[in-house]
Amino acid sequence: MADDRINAATDAAGLAALISRASEQTGDKPRGPAPVEKWNPPFCGDLDMEIRADGTWFYMGTPIGRAPLVRLFSTVLRKDEDGKTYLVTPVEKVGIRVVDAPFIAVEMSVGEKDGAPLLTFRTNVGDVVEAGLEHPLRFTTDGENNELKPYILVRGRLEALVSRAVMYDLVELGEAIDIDGRAMFSVRSGGEVFPIMPADELEALAR
Repeated sequence: MADDRINAATDAAGLAALISRASEQTGDKPRGPAPVEKWNPPFCGDLDMEIRADGTWFYMGTPIGRAPLVRLFSTVLRKDEDGKTYLVTPVEKVGIRVVDAPFIAVEMSVGEKDGAPLLTFRTNVGDVVEAGLEHPLRFTTDGENNELKPYILVRGRLEALVSRAVMYDLVELGEAIDIDGRAMFSVRSGGEVFPIMPADELEALAR
């Protein structure tokens, strides 16, 4: 039964079994993510797994040190309309905790496509996405210091937080662009314009 499966996954042996079942569906070798959006398995409970703000995966309070396992788990991640993130296979869905975003964008390449700027990002789990209509960038400010936090949509509702080092390179590409009659400090990629913040607010922060 589903409950038996998730109960078994509360120990190391159960976690290994969960990995094995996911591996049977996705293959334990580099390939694209599983078609989790097409699967509608029963919810089997929450797993003591957490993705920290720095992108580190923890299971039962211990970091998962094996990169291939992290990549494998990342291929069966799905964020649903309820705002929660799950590991999904054809036969079960288990909830996990995500402190910020499930992925971190650790590298950015600046190029061109059809004569227009194109920004390509690589995540900590090996996804490569081009910022544009299908993979939009969004920017938020967080905390008392209004820390700028850029995100890029990777797939489904799953985003990657752009790492601080990459963020500095990204912001250097910004320019003032008129959007609906207001000058917005923005970046361009894939034929799209992604506003970061009003240009006058940026000037105030720089003083």
